[in-house]
Amino acid sequence: MNCEIDINNAVEVLRKGGVILYPTDTIWGIGCDATNAEAVARIYKIKQREESKAMICLVDKPDRMQRYFRNIPDVAWDMADLATSPLTIILDGANGVAPNLIAEDGSLGMRVTREEFSRQLCYKLQRPLVSTSANVSGEPSPRNFYDIPDSIKEQVDYIVQFRRGDKAPHEPSKIVKIKLDGEVKVIR
Repeated sequence: MNCEIDINNAVEVLRKGGVILYPTDTIWGIGCDATNAEAVARIYKIKQREESKAMICLVDKPDRMQRYFRNIPDVAWDMADLATSPLTIILDGANGVAPNLIAEDGSLGMRVTREEFSRQLCYKLQRPLVSTSANVSGEPSPRNFYDIPDSIKEQVDYIVQFRRGDKAPHEPSKIVKIKLDGEVKVIR
């Protein structure tokens, strides 16, 4: 299938409140429109994950982050610009996304994807895209499409065709939490 058709199909499902299975700049993810609380709740159910455990979002470019946080410390901009590998940044003061996506402390993890397929997906959706590993909570993250349990595949509305045949192992992103005062804490 043509990548553009695949992206358009996925975006159509996302805009209707659906949940997709898709390759990211790291591992395969379960995703939905991050502004749709019902779709977010559905992902928690699919993953059998407590809603108190936050999920992250992808965006297509760094300046898109400013729509979803009240204040972004300068160090966060620097880290997003200079990252040489996928980096998820957790920031305080999240807004503009589904309330059940925001952690109890008001924070949200967001990553600027530089991988072309997921970047185009975010660009065409024009909203942040939930990106959580395609596994049941507590189980190992899938390193490629073949590692994703059938129970996950059966519960989503659309499975992207792109990169299904890629058997190379992929790793989750690095994660840092940046406080408003610029303090950086490495999470993973």
